[in-house]
Amino acid sequence: MQKWGDTARSPARMEGRLYIGEDYKKEFHPQDYLKTYYAFDLGNVAEYEILKFNLKNLFETFSPGGVGGDILIDIGTGPTIYQLLSACEAFREIIVSDYSEQNLREVEKWLKKEPGAYDWSPVVQSVCELEGDRSRWQEKEARLRRTVTRFLKCDVNQPHPLGPAQVPPADCVLTTLALECACSDVHAYRAAIRNLVGLLKPGGHLVTAVALRLKEYMVDTKKFFGLHLEKEMVEKALQEAGCQVLRCQYAPFSYSEAHCINDGICFVVARKGPGA
Repeated sequence: MQKWGDTARSPARMEGRLYIGEDYKKEFHPQDYLKTYYAFDLGNVAEYEILKFNLKNLFETFSPGGVGGDILIDIGTGPTIYQLLSACEAFREIIVSDYSEQNLREVEKWLKKEPGAYDWSPVVQSVCELEGDRSRWQEKEARLRRTVTRFLKCDVNQPHPLGPAQVPPADCVLTTLALECACSDVHAYRAAIRNLVGLLKPGGHLVTAVALRLKEYMVDTKKFFGLHLEKEMVEKALQEAGCQVLRCQYAPFSYSEAHCINDGICFVVARKGPGA
């Protein structure tokens, strides 16, 4: 995968209106987000390091003998597929979900190989390299396309995040860099974690990556709200929801200041207890 060089953007772009809540459906544009955080030819070193951290942890989590099963539900998929590349080897079926229909449409374009779909091949090759064979990246893409079976709307702030959709209890719920953008305060975050744990079967796993001490993030020229969370707050929310935290990996990585204001990132694997 190409490493990214420095793309300086004026910090002044952090000024102006802050979008939050319902604004997301109308103001968040998937292609602008992808170009800001996943443009592999622009040289965003900070973004690249965070992506590498998440890919490595996802690979370790879903490797043989790790987390696996029949159904994985990805909550807050956004317009990205990188988080599913290791998981598609460990689950029979993956259900993707998002608050925004535009994001789901962006993922669908890639899955169906439609014109204008984002090129994820550098990331796919990188994951295959972690797995030991970079040359099988096309096979990996085909496997993921077969494994994703449903596209659902979700709202983590609702007691039933997937609404009226009939979904069996999942073996795993995955949510990466999503809840801290969707929850307005810590109370809402704790409630959202409980809502997601409710989607799991007893003994199922909740896997999450969180941008810590987040304040706001840019998508092109638009500024979106981010919730300040500490690593301990993430762990506590999972424990209060009836989960045992099996692993919490912290890294002192932050996004480029012109793109996002945060400090650190953590990757957590937790297991739902029998009484949750």
